[in-house]
Formats: sequence, C-alpha cells, structure tokens
Amino acid sequence: MQLSPSLSEMETEPCCEEQKGGALDPTEPEEAEGISELAESNSVNESPCGPAKEDLELCGEDPAETESQAVESRGTDKKSSPDCRQEGEKGECKVEKKLKKTNSWKMVRFQDPSLEEDVVERDSSAEILFPEYAVEEWTSTPFEELFMAEDWENITEDRLLRKKVLQSGDIHVPHATWDQEVTVKMQGVVEDRTVVEKDCKLVFVIGEGDVIQALEECVMSMQKGEIALLLTDSQYAYGLLGREPDIPAWAPLLYQLQLLDIRDKPDPLTLPIADRIRIGNQKRERGNVHFQREEYGLAARAYCVALEVLTTRSKDGNDVGMKEEEEEVREYRVKCLNNLAAAQLKLEQFDEALHTSRDVLTLQPDNVKALFRAGKLLSDKGVYDEAMEVLKQALKLEPTTKVRSCG
Repeated sequence: MQLSPSLSEMETEPCCEEQKGGALDPTEPEEAEGISELAESNSVNESPCGPAKEDLELCGEDPAETESQAVESRGTDKKSSPDCRQEGEKGECKVEKKLKKTNSWKMVRFQDPSLEEDVVERDSSAEILFPEYAVEEWTSTPFEELFMAEDWENITEDRLLRKKVLQSGDIHVPHATWDQEVTVKMQGVVEDRTVVEKDCKLVFVIGEGDVIQALEECVMSMQKGEIALLLTDSQYAYGLLGREPDIPAWAPLLYQLQLLDIRDKPDPLTLPIADRIRIGNQKRERGNVHFQREEYGLAARAYCVALEVLTTRSKDGNDVGMKEEEEEVREYRVKCLNNLAAAQLKLEQFDEALHTSRDVLTLQPDNVKALFRAGKLLSDKGVYDEAMEVLKQALKLEPTTKVRSCG
C-alpha cells in the first residue's frame, strides 16, 4: 500500500514565501490528519499523502504580506496583498511591480540593476525605435501576406519564422552562437500594430530561455549591426497561452530588431558574489514564469542555470565571499532546488526529483517542503520505513501542517 497518491495528482500553486525552512502554508486545513495518525502509529495501513500543494519559492517578500498573493496564473493574473489593496489608486505595491516586470519578459542584464527602472521607463514610451524603417511591411501589410512573401528569408524550414534584412551588418564578425550573450534593440507588434514589446538594450544569453524562441533563432542568423524585420508564428512566441493583457492566444508577432553586440557570456566564477546572487535570482524568476505557463522543461532549465550561477566557488576552486554572502547563496540555492524538484515532478522525473529534494536537505536538513517531497517520493518507490521517518520529521518540525489521509 502506498503512503500517498500518484504524483501526477499533485497540483502546484506557487506562492511567494521567504520562510527559511521552506515550511508549507499552515493554512492548509486538511493536511495534517494523515501524518498525525502516522506519528501516533507506526502502521502503513492508514497512509498519509504528501503535501497537497507544491509551493514555488517565488519572491523575497514577507510571508505575512504575501500569503494571500498569487503570482500570475499562466503568466497573467496578478493579485496584491491586503496591504497592496489598501493603496487603491495610489499606485502599485512593490510586490506587484516586481511580478509585473517578471511577466513582461524583460531580459536578464549583467549591468548595474539600478539601470532597470530607466529601462522600464524607456520601454513604455511611445517613441518608435526605428523611425527610418517605417516600411509598409512594418506599418500595414497583413501578416498572412508576409508569411508568403518571396523577398523574405526563412529562418526555419516550416516558413513560420521569417526575416527581411533592412540594413546589412558586419560580415567580418562571426554569427552569434549557442551560449553566447547578445545585446539587441527591438520592438514587437501584434497584427493591428499595437506595440507589445520594446527594449533599447535587451541582453540575453542564447539558449537559456530568457526570451522567446523566435528571438534566439533570429539573432543567430544575423550579423552584428544588422537591422531586420522578424515575423514569427505563435509557436515560436507565446503560443496557446499568449501573454495577457496584450498578446492573445496563438498570436503571430512582427519585430524590428538590431543586433548591437555579441560576446561570450561572463564566467559566473569570475563575478562578484553580489552579481551572482542578482543574476541567479533573475534566472530563478524566469523559471517561475515558465512554470506558471506550464512550460516545465524550460522552467527546469532556468533553475539549473540559476544553480550554476549561485555558487561561492571561485575560478581556482576556492570559496570566496563573507559568511553572510555564503549564507545568502545557500538560501537561494535551497529555493532553486525546491522549485527544480517541483518542475521535475511535473515532468514525471521522479528519481531526479528525489535526488534534488535530498540536495535541499543536505543544505537545509529542516526544510519541511523537501521533507514532504522526499517522503512522498520514497513511499511511491515502496521504501516505506524511510518514508515514514522522513514524514515524521516533517510533522515534528511543522505540526500545524495537515496532510490528507489517502485510502
């Protein structure tokens, strides 16, 4: 008899929390009875299941302020905490503003983060980024005609990703390749020519999922300095889910973009610890966006990239940084690992999820979330004695958390 239901039945509803031990939300009322029975009897006849919800570690706000706040479902709805709602029309709260920036697909930048506000302001302006190229294709031609036009180049064989060069670039500079960092200037519109994306200095690493696939594929076909129109079908952009409120489901997009720079991405082992933490958290937040859109493979990849960055190891293999920095890195690694385990569960990578949960417990032995996950996965594998011990430990640490009984 299993201690828990099948993993496919587990539903993940991410919420913002910053609890050190990764404790589950104590407001889940029906969750502890099964574990309480387990603690009182060493029998597996009345088997508790794992936590009813797999919570992502999303943002660094006070749990008391964010307990009722849900990050956008599938990259859309944003709800504010009670404190935020009281502000009414006076302005957005900091939590909502942070989540909105994440949802807008602003890219990971290696510059001083103080520049980000300027970028957002600049992006939201009505300025046309390529006024000298207000060509008919950009301003009025139906997308259907552009998909069939003979003077456009196919980036993919299916003719669903196409470009038209408006200004040639430097032919002496090699094309950008996978795992390189690029800077682009870009502006994107839907078919009625409403601007839905704009950035004067967009920085991303090809292959790390920081931008839609269309942009990654296109920049690898461009020369440095090249200006081009890019037409993409929804399958290379925002697909079935779209991106509320401005990009509908299945919407093709048209971009003007210029490839400004190509370079090797920085080795994280050469960066200051503060920069590693900032970049690692940006990657983690990108993974959270993918998770909310149910793009679990992309989410797992983003969390793995974040874990590569979130380290105190230096180029020579020695630890660097102060004790406070090392503790901060450890806490953020725990968050990434917990989120990675949640993504692996959605991908039905159960052995990998168990391994990841054990990595969490190596860093933080009293992490209740990881204990519940590990206990459930062990029970599904039939390792009941170890599963029971792990779940008892979770109950001891978080006695108010309730786990449903499973028949």
